[in-house]
Amino acid sequence: MQQHPNTLSSRKPKVLVTGAAGFIGFHLCRNLLEAGYPVVGLDNLNTYYDPKLKQDRLQELGITPAQSETAGQLQPSSRYPEFQFIRLALEDTAGMQTLFATVKPDRVCHLAAQAGVRYSLEQPEQYVQSNLVGFLNILEGCRHHGVKHLVYASSSSVYGTNAKVPFSTEDRTDHPISLYAATKKGNELMAHTYSHLYGFATTGLRFFTVYGPWGRPDMALFLFTDAILKGKPIQVFNYGKMERDFTYIDDIVEGVRRILEKDPAARLASGDLYKLYNIGNNNAVRLMDFIQAIEAATGREAIKEMMPIQPGDVEKTWADVSGLARDYGYAPNTPVTEGVNRFVQWYLDYYQINPSGL
Repeated sequence: MQQHPNTLSSRKPKVLVTGAAGFIGFHLCRNLLEAGYPVVGLDNLNTYYDPKLKQDRLQELGITPAQSETAGQLQPSSRYPEFQFIRLALEDTAGMQTLFATVKPDRVCHLAAQAGVRYSLEQPEQYVQSNLVGFLNILEGCRHHGVKHLVYASSSSVYGTNAKVPFSTEDRTDHPISLYAATKKGNELMAHTYSHLYGFATTGLRFFTVYGPWGRPDMALFLFTDAILKGKPIQVFNYGKMERDFTYIDDIVEGVRRILEKDPAARLASGDLYKLYNIGNNNAVRLMDFIQAIEAATGREAIKEMMPIQPGDVEKTWADVSGLARDYGYAPNTPVTEGVNRFVQWYLDYYQINPSGL
């Protein structure tokens, strides 16, 4: 594993971002790079959804498809001199040890995981390998290579069937209703243990429903937009009686960057090492209102197929983000109508669709 010949800048902390070809990871990498941070991105480009979308995101970061298909080697970006990418699986213990020893990151933002609540009912082994074994390799890398701060993705799914809203990090989270949620709760417990034993800061972020350009094809906004534009029915679960704390990607990235930018020295000195925050929009939006925003953005009415709630789903999510606002000045400010419009415009551009010609 060779370092990029261009010496990475020491002006700002070097950040290792896992899941760099994923939705949130891609946006975070681009944001950090444009702010002058040296970044190393990792992804395994699995086939949970179309790898071409992941490769196209990487191309926006200056990594060609040929580079992204080469496993186990750091690849230089043609667009950002301070960016390198490596295709590597989190559960590859030897590969992860070598990566940490080679790049020596100052901070780690761990966003990679096997995603999807429903898919975890079909492929449980993948969740154990990626989300538990993989996370252990991240923790071990931080422990052995002097990483002072690990920021990692948890999920609102850890709240299970919690009926009290908004969801608070003080609420109990010991009744997950999907294996995906159980692995995310496991990550929080593992991080607590490593912070306590080895003295480095960990910050877990419970993400609420994130949406926006370059989003995941398995998420509601992508599925609904695709179907509506093609004149196909959309499946509306729980007969539309769902609410979600839809959070626009730029607001999410701004929050994550604020956490990464803050020097962890004070936390290390005080022993306040383990932190958990909700990161969302602090607003529950009715699913039917969300669908109405997509209809307005596309100029088409959805054909709705009303369905019962699916196993592993919850009726309502709503984030109390007061902790993140207090400690980092987090203030999401993108209305759903604006965020949905931006996504639909990206979708039309990406797939080269002329809506008037449909």
